[in-house]
Amino acid sequence: MSVAGRALVRDLTFNLSAGDVVCLLGPNGVGKTLTLHTLAGLRPAGKGFISLGKDAMNRLRRREIAQRLGLLLQDDAETFPATVLETALMGRHPHQAGSTTDSPDDLARALTALLAMGLGDYGDRLVSTLSGGERRRLALARLLTQDPAVLLLDEPVNHLDPRHQIAVLERLRLLGAAGRGVIMTLHDPWLALQFASHALLLFTDGTWLLDTARAALTPANLARLFDTPYAEYTNARGLTALLPG
Repeated sequence: MSVAGRALVRDLTFNLSAGDVVCLLGPNGVGKTLTLHTLAGLRPAGKGFISLGKDAMNRLRRREIAQRLGLLLQDDAETFPATVLETALMGRHPHQAGSTTDSPDDLARALTALLAMGLGDYGDRLVSTLSGGERRRLALARLLTQDPAVLLLDEPVNHLDPRHQIAVLERLRLLGAAGRGVIMTLHDPWLALQFASHALLLFTDGTWLLDTARAALTPANLARLFDTPYAEYTNARGLTALLPG
């Protein structure tokens, strides 16, 4: 994958299996967002191919892709008047086969997703009245309503306070445990270590490293990744933190 003649990610090859929760880490400008967009089929791969299940993605219609794969953009702000419930229900559009009517199942899925994101009482509110963190949780609720087998999430905890960060990442871990495949970008190695099964590190020279989170997220690898020293600390409860310095 390259941009303006600059190679960002070279020869990336991996399989996302059911149950994998992969955290994508790297410094600014290394190509994390472009990698997610490429995996989602929004831009062509530099070479090779991307498959969704047994199907080559470039042979699938966008509706077929959206029935199986969901993408959370880095900044997913609504710009038109809609209520919170109406926005969550947009996640069902790929499954409605041209119907303009939301079924009882659609409504139940949307309400369940809003409840999971702490927005259960917000259904009638206009999106324009929400805070940045609330809009982020609404975007996640819409993705949960879509119910894809594969979730690609660009900074899913962006704008969220620590309590909601933990709640969202725990929900994503549970989705992995239920057999979904999850790839998400994060900036905090500690959160990646706590909630991801695997980590994909993108280095500035175009190389990459994919391994279990525990094996990939070492002080040495993080120092190379972010060009700053890292140290590992373990508290009295046995929790490990990876901190710069």
